[in-house]
Amino acid sequence: MNYTIKRENNYLIVSVIGEIDISLTDSLRDDVDQALEDYGVNQLIFDLTEVDFVDSAGLGVILGRYKRIAARGGKVYLAGAKPQVKKVLDLSGLPRLMETHPSVHLLLDKIG
Repeated sequence: MNYTIKRENNYLIVSVIGEIDISLTDSLRDDVDQALEDYGVNQLIFDLTEVDFVDSAGLGVILGRYKRIAARGGKVYLAGAKPQVKKVLDLSGLPRLMETHPSVHLLLDKIG
C-alpha cells in the first residue's frame, strides 16, 4: 500500500507516495470510501506531496470522491502537487472543482 489515510480534526487526509495509477486505484477508492464512512467526515484532503505521476484512473478516483463528498455538502482539497502532477491536474480541470494549495500545512493553516 503506497498511501496513508488519517483523520485530523474534521478532515480526512489521504497521503499518497509514488504513482496514483490503475494498479492503486481500486484499493485507494475502497479505503477512502470506507474511511469517509467510518469517520463521518465530509472534508477530504489529497496530500500529493510525494506523488510523481497520476494517470486517468487516478484522476477518476479523485473526481469520484469529489462527487461523493460534494453531494453531501463537503469539500475536497488538493495539496502539495509537484509541477508535473500539477500540470496533469490543470489539464484535467480538477482545480476548477477543488481548491489547490502548495502544502497540507498551509492548507490547514488557512482552513483551520
